[in-house]
Amino acid sequence: MTAHTPATGAPIELPANQPQQFYRGGASIAALRGAPERDYGPEDWVASTTTRFGQAEAGLSRLPDGRLLRDAVQADPRGWLGEEHVAAFGDSTALLVKLLDAGQRLPVHCHPSDRFAQQHLGSRFGKTEAWIVIGTSGANPVVYCGFRQDADPAAVQRWVATQDSSALLGSLNEIPVRAGDTVHVPAGTPHAIGPGVFLVELQQPTDFSVTLEWSGFLADAEQAFLGLDRETALRTLNHRGFGDDLLTSLIKRTGDDPAARVPLLSEQADEFFHAERLRAESRNGGIELDPSFSVLVVLDGTGTLRTEHGAVPLRPGGTLVVPHGAGAATVEGDLTAVRCRPPRIG
Repeated sequence: MTAHTPATGAPIELPANQPQQFYRGGASIAALRGAPERDYGPEDWVASTTTRFGQAEAGLSRLPDGRLLRDAVQADPRGWLGEEHVAAFGDSTALLVKLLDAGQRLPVHCHPSDRFAQQHLGSRFGKTEAWIVIGTSGANPVVYCGFRQDADPAAVQRWVATQDSSALLGSLNEIPVRAGDTVHVPAGTPHAIGPGVFLVELQQPTDFSVTLEWSGFLADAEQAFLGLDRETALRTLNHRGFGDDLLTSLIKRTGDDPAARVPLLSEQADEFFHAERLRAESRNGGIELDPSFSVLVVLDGTGTLRTEHGAVPLRPGGTLVVPHGAGAATVEGDLTAVRCRPPRIG
């Protein structure tokens, strides 16, 4: 048996990866990256091994050498992901990270659970997600999450059938947000994102969406239900009302926390992914990072990510994929970054 050959382990800065979307946005992504603005570039899929629904390659990230990240990980899963991760998830990264800049309100939609995805979509993963607000614009930046009170399934069916946008949106909790706020969005939760909200979004590694409010957003209803009949697709929806206690458990307000490292997400997110904000200051030395497959998004400032494989410069808007094989690392300099990681093992 040949010995295992690990990945090089060096962190890699990735170029933008903005598959075509149906909604407007992208100015904040362009500003963060210092790049020309693109029409209909509201999502940047970072270190993605996930394709857009029904497509062969759209959505996949490429490494600077031209290889698909998906292929590189599959060729050396232990080097990229680590032994414990591979034992739990095989060669899947179990994570999709996006930059999302909503130039218009997104439609009301929801995502399937793992169980639904296994039964109806042939996937191990559904699509639980979480939002980390990194910027806002406009007079009233808001997101929408969960029904305000228990919803009658027959009424929801009627709203969807007649495309009653006012009823759909009006039934949801409207949540004002600012930079530093985070929202965990369990599978099945009806939700939408308002215009002017700029996020780092963590998701399970699928592109499954059931679009309840498709009129004015998608070309036709056939694109709204993942190739399923409407009645089956709507079984993904959680009709339970999200009261104050539940919302409090899903939302964190971290913008005023000055700590060098701040856990960003609700504890309910741990089985799906986790994230922390890093605030490095050169006068305080570096921030040490344990070995892990991770995605690093630099929000501001400059510095260095130092590993046993060398040093990688960090700049505003930089997005990096860090293999588990990079080993322990240190973030140095004066900067703010978000570190995103797959589910905790054990």
